[in-house]
Amino acid sequence: MTTFSTRRWILSAGLLALLSGCGGDADTEAPARPAWVVQASAQGAAPTAYAGEVRARHEPALAFRIGGKIARRQAEVGERVKAGQALAELDASDVALQREAAQAQLASAEADLALAKSELDRYQQLLDQQLVSRSLFDARKSQYDAAEARVRQARAQARVSVNQADYAVLRAPADGLVAQRLAEAGQVVAAGQSVFVLAEDGPREVAISIPEREASAFAVGRPLVVELWSLPGQRFPGQLREIAPAADPQARTFAARVAFDPGDAVVDLGQSARVYANGGDHAVVTVPLSALYEKDGAAALWVVDPAALTVSLRPVQVGAYGESGVPVTAGLQPGEWVVAAGVHLLLEGQKVRPIDDENRPLQLTAASAD
Repeated sequence: MTTFSTRRWILSAGLLALLSGCGGDADTEAPARPAWVVQASAQGAAPTAYAGEVRARHEPALAFRIGGKIARRQAEVGERVKAGQALAELDASDVALQREAAQAQLASAEADLALAKSELDRYQQLLDQQLVSRSLFDARKSQYDAAEARVRQARAQARVSVNQADYAVLRAPADGLVAQRLAEAGQVVAAGQSVFVLAEDGPREVAISIPEREASAFAVGRPLVVELWSLPGQRFPGQLREIAPAADPQARTFAARVAFDPGDAVVDLGQSARVYANGGDHAVVTVPLSALYEKDGAAALWVVDPAALTVSLRPVQVGAYGESGVPVTAGLQPGEWVVAAGVHLLLEGQKVRPIDDENRPLQLTAASAD
């Protein structure tokens, strides 16, 4: 009995010691988490970026001047063509028949004119000999004038038929690239129906769409900046060349064209581009994209207290994302310190050990936050 009591006492003492040890660990403060910290910088107004596409300034839609069936297509999309080069041909059989008919009408009219001229000359002689009346001569003169008019008409019709034969061949009006093909061989097209779209050589520009809430800030001639996706970081001066007078009824945006000078850079049609519009002269605070934290669907930042070295989650408002940073339009002051990486591993009030992007310790002071 004494042995059992002794064992129970020893077990109780062991549990007490174990619990005392656990309690001591709970009271020990957790080590500060290393955190890459950056100082929010104030820069010029964040530019607004508009996605666009490089286009030719002149992009005429090419069409036959007469209707008919396309017999042959002689150009493909993306093909470079020269001015005057044939792009497509219509079936010319009907055009050839019309040309023959016009030539026959001209020959008939010329024969009638020759006969009317002969009759007029004969009546002139008879009139001179006073063998016919003046009224009969005038009648022959009217017949001659009518025959002469019919010849002029037939000649004009013959020239039209020759032109019609030329119109059966669709030719490039200038050097350029075939941007679109809108009809196929064997298809019957009407006069004026677009068959190709040609991107003429010459100036290039960027086609963009401007939201209607921002359109009032854009006027023709406004300076802009163009950046090509194929040349990241290289920006070219440009200006707004034209803007549509009315918004697209579905997208509610205004189509606009931005002219720019690419210098010696190679600019391919259709490549993506960005157009930047300066937002103003006020300063904007920017932070790295990796610093953003989402809470309840809204943007937030982990702000570091430089004295206590603790973090607190602060809701902020942000602007359009850039390539490496994002403007903070409300909720953060220039010079404040924010955690730039590992933001999903932090807790409210947690202590951090500030480091830079090279894992070197950072000293945060109130003075450095100004």
